[in-house]
Amino acid sequence: MREEYDFSNARKNPYAAQLKRQITINIDGSAIDYFKAQSEAAGIPDQTLISLYLRDCAVNKRQLKLSWQ
Repeated sequence: MREEYDFSNARKNPYAAQLKRQITINIDGSAIDYFKAQSEAAGIPDQTLISLYLRDCAVNKRQLKLSWQ
């Protein structure tokens, strides 16, 4: 390993805006079971599927519609 490195020609990471942040969130068991089943069917990790779903909601500016019966 070098004692010094030259970063004068370095550039910023173009994907830095897309980096993920770790959070803690409480989700009920039935919702987790649903996403786990969907992720197994799709062949991707469940956390990735949940992230993709939430990103789709944010990008398309989906609004939650609740109706109490």
